[in-house]
Amino acid sequence: PELGLQIMMGRVSATAVLVLSLLQSWGECFTVPTAGLALGRHSFSGVHRHAGSSSFKVGFGNSASKMPASVAFSPLSLRKGRPNMAPMMSGISIDPKDNPTPTPRGAITHAPRVTVMGGGNFGLCLALVLSSNRIPVTMLVRRQEIADILNKEHKHPNYLNGMELPKLIYATAKGEEAFKDATYILHAVPTQYSRSFLRNVKEHIPETTSIICVSKGIETDTLSLMKDILVEETGTLRELAFLSGPSFAKEIAAGMATAVTVASESDSLCNEVVELFANSNFKVFTSNDVMGIEIGGAVKNVIAISAGMCEGLGLGTNAMSALITRGCLEMTLVAKAVGGKRSTMMGLAGVGDTFGTCFGPLSRNRQLGYRLGKGEKLEDILGSSTEVAEGYATSLSLVDYIDKKLPDSFRKDLKFPILYGVASILKGETTPLKGMQGLMTLPIRSEVFDYDE
Repeated sequence: PELGLQIMMGRVSATAVLVLSLLQSWGECFTVPTAGLALGRHSFSGVHRHAGSSSFKVGFGNSASKMPASVAFSPLSLRKGRPNMAPMMSGISIDPKDNPTPTPRGAITHAPRVTVMGGGNFGLCLALVLSSNRIPVTMLVRRQEIADILNKEHKHPNYLNGMELPKLIYATAKGEEAFKDATYILHAVPTQYSRSFLRNVKEHIPETTSIICVSKGIETDTLSLMKDILVEETGTLRELAFLSGPSFAKEIAAGMATAVTVASESDSLCNEVVELFANSNFKVFTSNDVMGIEIGGAVKNVIAISAGMCEGLGLGTNAMSALITRGCLEMTLVAKAVGGKRSTMMGLAGVGDTFGTCFGPLSRNRQLGYRLGKGEKLEDILGSSTEVAEGYATSLSLVDYIDKKLPDSFRKDLKFPILYGVASILKGETTPLKGMQGLMTLPIRSEVFDYDE
């Protein structure tokens, strides 16, 4: 409160800096709207503005971590139970030009510009998140006529229900134009089409520009994950990050609260992704478990198909809950076998994304399973869908992936009955009803979630 009074009266001094430093040492987040009076030049290690947004951080030296510590300033109210001083401080700001030293929650020291590869629902909704943080976005789409509509009418004719898009979003079908100023690239092309898409544009992609991937699945022909495809097609000189979690595009576009996880071998890139995307509606957690993120994002779509079939057959909530729970165990076993972490499978990119996809009415994979359970033919369902249900191709690839990538063992179909069962139904080898009945007649065994087989 004393600091708030000093700022209101325009008397910001070394005392204010000391109080801010104490607040930082408590781990609190102090918040101030950004308009009006600047604090001026004081002896803190840096003032950093969140990329494209109206929030700032004041940094202080921290010899223990050898990185600048920070206190965050944003238009939000005070957190962790501290008094809400934001109304008292209306009209106050910190000038980011005073000392733009980067903060530990991100290392963006330049003006970011993001190129989004893929103009579907998910690419568009993340472009909306970035533009809401005042970050310019270039959408690389397949057809110039779509780009012209986006630029002139500021809406997509086929996706997001014609929602109006900010003017910070620009579209083009020309690779040489899309990447020329990009400081980050967001890859949102479906997995089965990613390799061909990248081959068509990779000559224009700067060789060291980081790529943030939101595509999920296993490539049918090669059994490659997205991390493999990106390295094979765009080289090894760039850093990669993978964003995953329960995140329906239409809810994100509508500004509804969403939390996801970004994984990368680079801690600095993780922090940069947090800075790019995070705002009051979109929260980003960090991880270094790239393999776990990839497996979770792929397998959850297969589990969602099985959940949809269960609902379509009218088997009830008990059966669906049991099916999804056992499916999550199978997902965890696959991830652990190829180097992923159990903890990742218990997080947003594992069970979180699985629950959303299995129970959410917007899930394409759940809808595919539901229609199969109702007796529709697979070819009719696929032919009538305007968006890709990644789980269909992933289901077929996943059993081959398990057979070839996991250690040899007897009867893997008994160890992964749900994953193998979905693939068998999609291949036409059995029906949804017989598949579900087969699960109930499996040998009785202990329910153990922490064994290391």
